[in-house]
Amino acid sequence: MSKDKDNKNNNSGEEAEANTSASGPAGEPTVHSEDGDTAFVAGVDDLIEAEGPDVETLTDEEVKFIEEGEKDLVAEMRNDMLRAQAELVNFRTRVERDRVANREAVVAEVIRSLLPAIDDLARAEQHGDLAGGPLEIVAQKIHSGFEKYGLRPVGVKGEPFDPHFHEALVQVPSTEVTVNTVADVIETGYALGDRLLRAAKVAVLVPSDS
Repeated sequence: MSKDKDNKNNNSGEEAEANTSASGPAGEPTVHSEDGDTAFVAGVDDLIEAEGPDVETLTDEEVKFIEEGEKDLVAEMRNDMLRAQAELVNFRTRVERDRVANREAVVAEVIRSLLPAIDDLARAEQHGDLAGGPLEIVAQKIHSGFEKYGLRPVGVKGEPFDPHFHEALVQVPSTEVTVNTVADVIETGYALGDRLLRAAKVAVLVPSDS
């Protein structure tokens, strides 16, 4: 009976000694490394080092492949950015061009609707009805205001006939001209910049041998 008790005490002591040995010095944990040896670890870093790295080292070909992929991605993103910038510049250019064209079209329509009034003022001025009267100042202000928008008269006596700016109502044969020439302006035409608002109605001298 006493022998069994002594054996139990001895076994308990051996187990305690084994536990102490397994825990390492001062109670530090132990771990079995890949080669089967027992190592003492003081923390997580030592545990990772004892277990060995889990990440495999990339080969030179794999590194080169990744670097080339990164370069291609950067180049593609740069091309996309440049393309987007070019499209934005083109869009702004189209918007500005359309804005200017729409403005010119609106101004042209307004002035075209006022051409009959401008004709009446021009006839009154030719007959001297505006001289010294209040309408003379009004006519001057109207003409100067339209000139700011680029309005200019079309059709001058003696200039070569141009079908783009002149409308021939009468043709008169003449031996004094070698090309079709404006003999008289029946109704003045007007242009707004490069836009023709109304062609000038004219009489034309046509070259004749007899």
